[in-house]
Amino acid sequence: MGAPPLVAHIIYRLGVGGLENGLVNLINRMPADRYRHAVICLKEATDFRHRLAPEVPVFELHRKEGQDFGVQLRLYRLLRRLRPAIVHTRNLAAVECQFSAWLAGVPFRVHGEHGWDVFDPDGNNRKYQWLRRLSRLFVHRYVPLSRHLEAYLRDRVGVPESRLCRICNGVDTALFHPPAAGRMPIAGCPFDGAGLILIGTVGRMHGVKDQITLVQGFLQLLARHPQLRSRLRLVLVGDGPLRQEALQRLRAAGADGLAWLPGERRDVAEILRGLDIFVLPSQAEGISNTILEAMASGLPVIATAVGGNPELVVDGVTGRLVPKQDPDALAEALAAYVLNPERIAAHGAAGLARVRECFSLDGMVERYRILYDGLLNGGAKVKSARSQSACAGS
Repeated sequence: MGAPPLVAHIIYRLGVGGLENGLVNLINRMPADRYRHAVICLKEATDFRHRLAPEVPVFELHRKEGQDFGVQLRLYRLLRRLRPAIVHTRNLAAVECQFSAWLAGVPFRVHGEHGWDVFDPDGNNRKYQWLRRLSRLFVHRYVPLSRHLEAYLRDRVGVPESRLCRICNGVDTALFHPPAAGRMPIAGCPFDGAGLILIGTVGRMHGVKDQITLVQGFLQLLARHPQLRSRLRLVLVGDGPLRQEALQRLRAAGADGLAWLPGERRDVAEILRGLDIFVLPSQAEGISNTILEAMASGLPVIATAVGGNPELVVDGVTGRLVPKQDPDALAEALAAYVLNPERIAAHGAAGLARVRECFSLDGMVERYRILYDGLLNGGAKVKSARSQSACAGS
């Protein structure tokens, strides 16, 4: 019996992020006797590559900034050498690779949309819309992670319903789980005293993630309820250009001693077990791995009502949904928890139950397997994959 079919996953860069985390989980959880995998990075791979199984090769094409037509030639030659059965590109940065995959004779081609590009958070850029429309000539199946992205591909890009297969992210509940007994101390964090309430977020600190709105909401909450200064603490985990701005705003308000900004961390699961409330203030999202991880950790989640967030957070049950870029609404949502601590535990427990029922990692992997199988079997099973692709309970 020959080797299992090879799936070549093409991404922009293999670093720390939700897309990359989902890719690693998919590869490591897919049965080895069904598919082999290779990861092709248009830029480079960081130490994050070591989370992949050792038998999975990682290729770096070192794409230059700006227009680099040579990267497509290098990709074409690599695909001709690897001879994958399926190419699976992800997000706008890799969609143009579908042409090279077609030219290299790759039999089946899949494209995933995980979220919005930082330069086009609402999907309104006409250039990017036309790029996605051109890709329709080469893509056999599109995998949007949220209903919002699915509607965008169908209504704005013109992808036929028959070529759409929505598959939500799953979360590793063995890694992300509530603490055994109360909030856990976070390594290196100065806030470990009893009676404190830790409000936190985790993610790259750049424009579309909008941690500045969280800082503003936190400061407004303290201004409205100054008695809470002795209890409330803010934890912003991640690195990027907004980190310095966040520090400056906190210092200007005399609240820098109430916040901890450690930069990028790899121990996200442990950090989440050290928080009381999780906030995702993004201006745009697909299906957020971080929301699922926070829910799996037993935390109530306050998130902006954008993208796929309303598919994950049930407003008033597992957390709260607020408008984007609205510090006032965020401060009110935080106050509702801080002033009613029993709501923290109730919504956290409801979120944990929702993750376990609707967003299992094994279920996500199975849906991708069915999708791949359906393509290789002439489409016979793709209808089955589509029928299972909806996020249960959303």
